[in-house]
Amino acid sequence: MENQNTYGTKQRRKKRKKIKRMTMRMKKKLLLVFFVIVMVLIALIGRIIYIQHVKGATYERIVLSQQEYDSETIPYRRGDILDAKGTILATSTDVYNLILDCKVMTSKEIYVEPTLTALFSCYPELDESEVRAIVREHPDSQYNVLIKRMSYDEMEKLNSMMSDPKNYPNIKGIWFEKNYLRSYPYGSLAAPVIGFTRSDNVGMTGLENYYDSTLSGTNGRRYGYLNSDSDLEKTVKNAKDGNTIVTTLDANLQSIVEDKIAIFARTFENKDREGAAAEHIGVVIMNPKNGEVKAMAQYPSFDLTDPWDLTAYYTQEEIDAFTEEERTDALNRIWTNFCISNTYEPGSTAKPFTEACGLETGTLIGDETYVCDGKEVIAGSPINCVNRSGHGVETLRTAIMDSCNDALMQMSYRIGVDNFCKYQNLFGFGLKTNIDLPGEARTDSLIYTPENMKTIDLATNSFGQNFNTTMIQIASAFCSLVNNGEYYQPHMVSKVLDSAGNTIRTVDPVLLKQTVSQETSETLRGFMKDTVAEGTAKYAQVSGYSIGGKTGTAQISTAAGKDKENYLVSFLGFVPTEDPELVIYCIVDKPNAAEQAHSTYAQNIVREILEEALPYLNIYPTEPVEEDALTPDQTNFYTGLSAFLTVPSEEVIRQQEEGTTEANPQEASETEGDTTPQEEGADDAQASPDEAEEENTPEGDDTDNLPV
Repeated sequence: MENQNTYGTKQRRKKRKKIKRMTMRMKKKLLLVFFVIVMVLIALIGRIIYIQHVKGATYERIVLSQQEYDSETIPYRRGDILDAKGTILATSTDVYNLILDCKVMTSKEIYVEPTLTALFSCYPELDESEVRAIVREHPDSQYNVLIKRMSYDEMEKLNSMMSDPKNYPNIKGIWFEKNYLRSYPYGSLAAPVIGFTRSDNVGMTGLENYYDSTLSGTNGRRYGYLNSDSDLEKTVKNAKDGNTIVTTLDANLQSIVEDKIAIFARTFENKDREGAAAEHIGVVIMNPKNGEVKAMAQYPSFDLTDPWDLTAYYTQEEIDAFTEEERTDALNRIWTNFCISNTYEPGSTAKPFTEACGLETGTLIGDETYVCDGKEVIAGSPINCVNRSGHGVETLRTAIMDSCNDALMQMSYRIGVDNFCKYQNLFGFGLKTNIDLPGEARTDSLIYTPENMKTIDLATNSFGQNFNTTMIQIASAFCSLVNNGEYYQPHMVSKVLDSAGNTIRTVDPVLLKQTVSQETSETLRGFMKDTVAEGTAKYAQVSGYSIGGKTGTAQISTAAGKDKENYLVSFLGFVPTEDPELVIYCIVDKPNAAEQAHSTYAQNIVREILEEALPYLNIYPTEPVEEDALTPDQTNFYTGLSAFLTVPSEEVIRQQEEGTTEANPQEASETEGDTTPQEEGADDAQASPDEAEEENTPEGDDTDNLPV
C-alpha cells in the first residue's frame, strides 16, 4: 500500500514537471505571437488614421466624382423692393451658369463626344476649339464656366436632353449652377432712391444700400458624403432668402414727376442752349400727415440697368479722355441723391419759417406793419429788396405775398438772435432728418449759432440767404408748418415682408415734435394761399384747386472775375390749403438760361406735375374752375416758353406806363416780382458785405459722395 502511494506521488510529480515545462514554451510562443499581432494592429490603426485624416478627403472626392455628385452652394434670393401699391421696383430673376466637369465627362470614353455634341448643338455660340482645348489640357478639372447668366429657356435647351437618357444617352459632366440677377423693371425710375447692387449682390447706393441687411439672405449648401456603410448620402441645407421692403413711393406719381422734369430738361437742352438743362433739378413730394415720401426725383439721373453708363451726359470721346478721378466725379454726380445729399441756400422759401418763429415767440403780433424802401443798411452795407423802389407799407401777409426782403429783415430785429436760432434748430435746419436713405448731408457747420450770429447774419438769414439746408430738411419742416405743427420723421419704407409675403415688421409714422401751434399753422397757410392766388407764386396755380406756397430765388456766389450771376430757384407748396394732403418742393439749380433768376421755372414744373397728379391721387377740386385763369401760353409753359420768358414784371409795367423805362422783354424780370435780376442782385439775394464774408458765410456743398 505504501509502495503504491509512493509510486503515485512520483507519477504526479513527473506530470507536474512536464506541464510546467510545456507552459513556459507556450508562453514564449504566445508572447511572440502577441507581439506580432500588436505590431500588425498598430500598423493597421496607423494606416487607418492616415487614410482618414490625410487621404480621406481625396478618396471621398474620388468616390463622389465617380457618383457624379459634389457639394455646391445654393445662393439665396435677394428680397424685392416694392412701391406702396405692390409694384416691383427691384427684383431678383433666376439665371443659370453652364458648368463643364471634365473629370466626369472623360471618366469613360463613351461620354465625351455625345456630351460635346449636345453642348454645341444647343449653344452654337460656344467656341468648339476652346472647349475641346479645355477638355484636352485640363481633363481633371471639374468647374469650367462655359456660359454665364443664362435664362431658364436657354438652360432648358440642354437640360431637357439630359433628362431624356433614352433618346440622348451618355451626356455626362454637364450641370447648371443656379444664381440670381438683380433687375430693375422700370430702368431709371427713382434710380437714386432705389439704388443698385454690386456684382456680389451687395447694395451699393440708395435703399439697396440702406436696407442691405434686410434684403440679403443666407446661402445654403448641398453636400455629398459617405455614411458609415460607405454609401453616398446627399444633404441639403436650404438657403434663406432675403426679406422684401415695401416703400412709401408711388410708382405712378414718381413717373409723373420724372416725366415733367424730363420735358423741362429737353426744353433747356436744345441746340440754342448748349450744356445741361440745369446743374440740378430736384422734386420731393411728401404726405405732411405722416412723413411718407411719395416721390423723390432729380436731374441728372441714371439707368439702374447700367448705372456705370455716362453716355447720356458725355460724348464717348469725353468719357475716354476722363482720368479715373474725373470718371468717379461724373458717376458720383448722377448717383448722389440731390434731394438729401446736396446743400444750398434756400432763399425766400425760408420766409414763412421766420414769420412762424416771430408769431410763436410773441415777438410778432400779426397786425404790425413795416415800410419797405427797397433796402436795409447794416454796418454801412446796403442789402436790397427785390423791389429797389420799395414795396411801401407791408404786413406779415403781404410781406410773404410780395417776397419782401426789407420787411423780413425788420422782423428779424424784433425776433432776435436767440429766438431765431432756437427755431431754426426746432425746424431741423442744420440737423439730419435721419431719413432711411444713405448719404444724408449734415449742415450744422453751415448754420449760425447765437454765439457767432451778428445783426447782418440775422438779417440775411431771415429771408433764406447765408445759411445752408437740404431739400429733405426744408420739405420735412414745411410739412410741420402746414400740418398744425406736427413734425413727422421722413421715411421711405412702410413695412417689411418675408420671402413668403407675410408682414414681419410695420414702420409706423414717428411724430418727433411740435414746431408751431395750430393757430400759427392756419395763419401761415392763409398767407401762402394768397401768395399763390395773388402774389409771387401765381404760376403754380392749378385751376379749381386751393393751393398755397412760397417761391424762392437764392443768389449763388460766383468766383471772382466771372460776369454771370447764378441762381437757385424754387417753389414750396401744399394742397389743399384747408387740410393739406400733399407737400411738393421743386428746385432748379442754375437753370440753363440767359436769365436764371426766375422762380417760375420751378413753379411751372410744379404746376405741370399737380395738374396730372392731383386727379390721380383723388384730390378733388374745391373751387370753381376758371378756364380763362391763364393764357394758353402761360398754361403750357413748355410750348410757350419764349412768350413766358418775356412777360414783364409789375414793376416794369409800372415804369413803362410812367414812361420811365424802355420796354424790353428780354430784360424783364420775373413775372411775379419774386426777383429782379439786376447788377446788384435779386430777390433774396443779399449784397455780399465784407463783414458777412469775414465772419461766417457758409458756402459750398457738404455731401457724402458715394464710392465708385
